[in-house]
Amino acid sequence: MLRTLSIRDFVIVDAIELEFAAGFTVFTGETGAGKSILIDALALALGGRGDASVVREGAAKADVTAEFTLAGAADGAVPGDVNSWLEQNEFASEDGVILMRRVIDNAGRSKAFINGVAATASQLRELGEMLVDIHGQHAHQSLLKSEAQRLLLDGQAGLQDDLLALAGAFKSWRSLARQREEFETNAKNVLLERERLEWQVGELEKLAVKPGEWDEITNEHSRLSHAASLIEGAQEALNVISENDANDTPPMLSQLSTLNQKIGKLVDVDSSLKPVLEALEPARIQLQEAVYALNDYLSRVELDPARLHQVEDRMEAIHSAGRKFRLAPDELPQELETLSAQLRQLADASDLDAMRAQEEKLKAAYLALAQKMSKARAKAAQALGSAVTAAMQDLSMSGGRFAIALNPCEAASYGVEQVEFLVAGHAGVAPRPLAKVASGGELARIALAISVITSSATATPTLIFDEVDSGIGGGVAEVVGRLLKRLGQDRQVLCVTHLPQVASQANQHFQVSKQSLGNKTVSAIDGLDAKNRIEEIARMLGGLEITATTRKHARELLAL
Repeated sequence: MLRTLSIRDFVIVDAIELEFAAGFTVFTGETGAGKSILIDALALALGGRGDASVVREGAAKADVTAEFTLAGAADGAVPGDVNSWLEQNEFASEDGVILMRRVIDNAGRSKAFINGVAATASQLRELGEMLVDIHGQHAHQSLLKSEAQRLLLDGQAGLQDDLLALAGAFKSWRSLARQREEFETNAKNVLLERERLEWQVGELEKLAVKPGEWDEITNEHSRLSHAASLIEGAQEALNVISENDANDTPPMLSQLSTLNQKIGKLVDVDSSLKPVLEALEPARIQLQEAVYALNDYLSRVELDPARLHQVEDRMEAIHSAGRKFRLAPDELPQELETLSAQLRQLADASDLDAMRAQEEKLKAAYLALAQKMSKARAKAAQALGSAVTAAMQDLSMSGGRFAIALNPCEAASYGVEQVEFLVAGHAGVAPRPLAKVASGGELARIALAISVITSSATATPTLIFDEVDSGIGGGVAEVVGRLLKRLGQDRQVLCVTHLPQVASQANQHFQVSKQSLGNKTVSAIDGLDAKNRIEEIARMLGGLEITATTRKHARELLAL
């Protein structure tokens, strides 16, 4: 639940810090005092849109911080996915407190934080949707749109995951259908492209260049073409080191061995020569290793004109293919793989019968999910229709009826029916589309009933109603207040209202007012005690001039 809201330099708010309790809380005040600004500020902290216009004139930045607790909601229930979301995104809090902060400077730059860690506005929004549900004062207007009606019904029925699966199935089906249609339209071009690819793949498969073969064969060619000079050079090195029988000069290895023996005898006489002996011995060992390596090399290298001719022919074939495909020789294996994949894809696409069969399979899968969606919607429509109809009886619409029609439509990502809200204002009248028959007051009452009913079904711990009681008055307003108070028994409810009948039902009451400080106007918010609450309710009842009678009526409302 929301515990505190701290606002700095936001629109006409200088500095305000509010503490909230569980249950039903209201904000009241004169028109233009800034009641809805509080909701706007909270929405900003929850990841809503914001720009430089929200910064109070003359201030450097607007700063809004909302503190929530993971325990302490009226029913003790908090969405189970909040903790896991915080852990997954590395915003975990050990003390069960969530701090959501948003800062916007006067240049429009925005910063966001969750539990003191930098976050994105989308992360604020994602977390905020799990903690707070805001019903705006113009929510009833959106009910006139078919898409909004469908989204509301699907949300009430908890069909979000099913909608994602249905949209995925629709996309797969329609994608293949478009591919099949394109093939039927461009069959000749597809055939020509397939023949071209078959020829190219055939040429490369016949050549069968392996990955890394070009480097290997160029190395082998270099070795074979220089075999004579390689053998001669290696043998000369071997002669100098260990097999020099052509002249009187002993080989290097023999000379070094003799020298080691002489120095070894001298070390027995003078030990200071020992470092010289230790330096010469590794040199002798290295020369011996070189002899072994040269002998091994000479045993493997041979003159092979036939193999050299084969290698040269292979190099010419690969090089010629590279020119033909305008590629480097070592890129030919990858080109074969790419062209083969294109050919397979085109071959699959060219099989019209197989494509049609797959299309029917995907269509059947989509229709199965759509049918499941239709059944779930029908069940949810009946339940929501009955609940709203019952609420209408308490909202001065006795005999009225609310229903939800599911009208068949062409297959779409959301299913095979359009959702349409129907209403009958009184008994004996058939329900008709909401947009055509509901007056402004009736629409507001129906929207409020739907908001309360759908909010009861959600796990969101904090609900906010921003002047959703607009267009309502008299005894209906008292019923609305009772509905909101009853809703506050299960979760935290905040409401901006101008109706005394609603405000009198609250467990906590804040008054919003405007004050002039020097040459600037700022918004102030005060929590009301019992005495001041009577004065505020009396003001709402009687306007600027508060009389003993209006105070009496205020006390009676609060007593109820």
